[in-house]
Amino acid sequence: MAKPPLSMKPTGWFQVAWSDEIGIGDVHTMKYFGHELIAWRTESGTITVMNAYCEHLGAHLGFGGHVEGDVLQCPFHGWQWDTEGRNVCIPYDKRPNRGRRIKTYPTVERNESVYLWYDDNGREPFFEAPDVFASFGDDSTVADYYPQRRLFERGHEMHPQYVLENGVDFAHFKYVHHTPINPIFTRHDFDEPVSYVDFTITFEGDDQQIIDDVQSGVEAINGGLGIAVTKSWGMVDNRTISCITPVDDYTSDVRFMVYIGRTPGKDTERAAAKAADFGNEVIRQFRQDIYIWSHQRYSDPPALTGDEHSGFTAIRQWAKQFYPDGIGGSAAEVYAALERG
Repeated sequence: MAKPPLSMKPTGWFQVAWSDEIGIGDVHTMKYFGHELIAWRTESGTITVMNAYCEHLGAHLGFGGHVEGDVLQCPFHGWQWDTEGRNVCIPYDKRPNRGRRIKTYPTVERNESVYLWYDDNGREPFFEAPDVFASFGDDSTVADYYPQRRLFERGHEMHPQYVLENGVDFAHFKYVHHTPINPIFTRHDFDEPVSYVDFTITFEGDDQQIIDDVQSGVEAINGGLGIAVTKSWGMVDNRTISCITPVDDYTSDVRFMVYIGRTPGKDTERAAAKAADFGNEVIRQFRQDIYIWSHQRYSDPPALTGDEHSGFTAIRQWAKQFYPDGIGGSAAEVYAALERG
């Protein structure tokens, strides 16, 4: 894959783990955005994500570091660090080293996921990570759905923006997912860092039907470039979360989650099995996209049809705000100039 002409250090919320991977007292190692990181959970349940190396002599805290109450102790010399990355104890000195601090990252747990806020310029979060239930404002909760089903694939040569652009790409549904007709977009709202895309779609019928006959669709909420949540309506009740997190200048980890709704009064073993089958089918379809994305070259500017123009231009213009250079590719500028022309 050609290295994308987009920074692999965009600003925003990104998934770095699932909550159940980091129990009380656990220290979890990871690498994202080119940094060695650790996540650890205190005895009181607080989770912290920080740079992995002790500020004393550089020991990696993910290899032998252990939680003592609400602090993390270095395996090398016993220095203890709190959830803000501050040194609070040197066991063989009278006072801690107040001048050194391990970098920590804003972290939230939502939908069984651990999300990290990354900003190359050190800015604090300026939008919230979306919630696959609360963000749709329909009073649904996790209790209304079967347990989350997951996909996790490491090290794909792809950029998070590819996944978000997929959300405005009406033409791929027919050729990748074999929908009988192309969907029609009913909402493109890219005014804020959290954006909204709604479209009418069906996976049933044949290509003789018309879109006016379709009574089903998808609502999507994009929390920056790192998290997209969807709600389906008019078909099997399902919600999804897709999270693409850069590892280094070339690769990203891919996580995808799906919830299948329970039917009141029909919560039987057979219904649970059918829900599991449908969840696996949703994951299979997402894998079809991954296969394309992981071999894709970022086309900048792309050769768009007239119908594709508005969606791709809007999302690429919106995406620019998340890049350190404020550019994120030239396509939005090229097509804005064409519109003015």
